[in-house]
Amino acid sequence: MLWGVKSPLPTIEGVTASRHWLPRGPWKTILEFLVDRFPRISTETWLRRMESGEVLDETGARVNQDSVFREGSCIFYYRQLGDERSIPFDESILYEDENILVVDKPHFLPVIPAGRFLRETLLVRLRRQGKPETLTPVHRLDRETAGVVLFALNPQTVGAYTKLFRDRKVQKTYEALAPESSELNFPLTRKTRIEKGEPFFRMREVEGEPNAETHVQQTDTSFAASRLYRLQPITGKKHQLRVHMAALGIPIVNDRLYPTYVRLANNDDDFAHPLQLIARSIGFVDPVTGKELYFESARGF
Repeated sequence: MLWGVKSPLPTIEGVTASRHWLPRGPWKTILEFLVDRFPRISTETWLRRMESGEVLDETGARVNQDSVFREGSCIFYYRQLGDERSIPFDESILYEDENILVVDKPHFLPVIPAGRFLRETLLVRLRRQGKPETLTPVHRLDRETAGVVLFALNPQTVGAYTKLFRDRKVQKTYEALAPESSELNFPLTRKTRIEKGEPFFRMREVEGEPNAETHVQQTDTSFAASRLYRLQPITGKKHQLRVHMAALGIPIVNDRLYPTYVRLANNDDDFAHPLQLIARSIGFVDPVTGKELYFESARGF
């Protein structure tokens, strides 16, 4: 498959077209496949998109209701959402050169489009500000977590920066507010195995070979009934810091996933009570220039 094939659809207001490689299956037409794969989108909606020229194949040809399903081909289309809720917090740019862009992300803002978020994502916001279509996140932060995010600008050097994270050559420090503990001896290291839990978006600790490691330091700074903790993840499992802090008996303030899931009405965010977790800083030796770089979030609790 030509994974690097360029989209024949243009970027519109920072939103690039989604792509889908057609798998093996029983479908006779591409329309049959789309209706089956995306049951929440009606046949009429797909037909309207096709008539508007918003569904194309990898050659740039329009897909219509009679287009034959071909395993291994690629189709491009625009995701569309209904009333996407605005995130009332702004990002700020910390640094930019020809290779990288470093951004201070607010709470609640996803890094990339997914699920019920499309335009209200950091990637799309930055593209709408004029950043290039090639802009690529080198790593991710949870939507609920604020702080430093690194993007690559140059497709020729993006691999060098992703390799830094893969090889654990980036010094990452987070800060969190959590209950004070007199039963734990700090500093400490939590090293466990984390796997998917229930519901599907939660993680959990299980028996087995550890795959997640976090260093935890309790500081002398207090906020009301909470203490400030400094966290250094050695690995990068999903929700790792939140799972480890909850397992230690000191869950991060305003965490509605750990240790127990608290469902909000209509799945709306509680903007007045953000998760008290900030990706405070990252530091690394730039693999392209050889310079030592350090970036720190200015966000407070």
